Amino acid sequence: MAANPSSGVSETRPGFWGWLNRRLPVDTFIKSQLTGYYAPKNFNIWYYFGSLALLVLVLQLVTGIFLTMFYKVGESTSFDSVEYIMREVDYGWLLRYLHTTGASAFFIVVYLHMFRAFLYGSYRKPRELLWLFGMAVYLALMAEAFMGYVLPWGNMSFWGAQVIVNLFGTIPGIGPGLVEWIRGDYGIADATLNRFFALHVAAVPLGLLLLVVLHLVSLHETGSNNPDGIEIKDRKGADGKPLDGIPFHPYYTVKDVFGVAVFFVLFAIVVFFVPTLGGLFLESPNFEPANPMSTPEHIAPVWYFTPFYAILRAVPDQRLGALLMLLAVMAFVFVPWLDGSPVKSIRYKGWMSRAALTLFAIAFVALGYLGLQPAEGLYVMLARIFAVIYFAFFILMPFYTRLERCKPVPERVVYHAH
Repeated sequence: MAANPSSGVSETRPGFWGWLNRRLPVDTFIKSQLTGYYAPKNFNIWYYFGSLALLVLVLQLVTGIFLTMFYKVGESTSFDSVEYIMREVDYGWLLRYLHTTGASAFFIVVYLHMFRAFLYGSYRKPRELLWLFGMAVYLALMAEAFMGYVLPWGNMSFWGAQVIVNLFGTIPGIGPGLVEWIRGDYGIADATLNRFFALHVAAVPLGLLLLVVLHLVSLHETGSNNPDGIEIKDRKGADGKPLDGIPFHPYYTVKDVFGVAVFFVLFAIVVFFVPTLGGLFLESPNFEPANPMSTPEHIAPVWYFTPFYAILRAVPDQRLGALLMLLAVMAFVFVPWLDGSPVKSIRYKGWMSRAALTLFAIAFVALGYLGLQPAEGLYVMLARIFAVIYFAFFILMPFYTRLERCKPVPERVVYHAH
């Protein structure tokens, strides 16, 4: 019998593998997504973070499933059930620390992944939709992290939820009603915990997984970008394969295994030796039960939200502060259309783009630090200065990307052997 051209698998192939492939296109999938997927041959260390983000997502899903087996949602049970997990459940402390450290690790690799996109123009045509799916993943991740942060029902969880949920009250007209609807009560209470638990465990992860799949499908459709910003699909050999590409497997899967090994070493050091990381990953007030009568000395969200929190507090007016915080997040969405440079990669852009990206990165890190500090004196003044630099990066992008003189881009990928 002839081979089936649509599946690429011989109809006469013997054994279980042949039987399986005639019913499920396993070989076809492997060929199209791994061995047959050609990636640029000049990937560097910045390209580790996409696969690491996928790894941490799986880690969070697995540890989260096991934590839900022992967690009891409710005002009177949530904090105690977390303590029970930590003290009574076999390796419960490890499960919790894997999950809390994983949350911070997720944002670290995602922020580095996004920074790489800025470095090499991975949001530019034809990857605008890829970037939008990535931003949707980021927004879903923020929602997932916030609701998960509330679930242990520690004192910082309670007050953090109070501050963030009340921000929705700044929306003209519908604000107060929306806040009440989100809480499910007149205050942060049992109903709030129940709905946050449902969203954190079921609804948001399903949406997150769908968005990740769409992000990956879009990536494989357009092809991966590279440090030179050259489209490798434009130059193919006689066999139809990109001249500047190599199969993703085994060349990059082997490299990713090395990246995973390094990541797990660093991850294990945090989990086993400094799981709270000095209050950055787990704050001290969260080891105390939620208490509406006792406000923590300094209310601050987890570090990955602090750049936006610093912008919120830099403005005296709460409504304007909330609007600026929203714009600070949503500004990323418009980057593919703000960047008017004739080249993609920072390697060939002019000094203005290089200076702007450097200042933006410094401003983002500085705002992250300032968001952890008390909202007073010099801290507020610095937050205002860095917030201006942050927004200037986006507002001025259409001008400096078009005005600057760029270097000529080579016709072929420049491969630097390491």
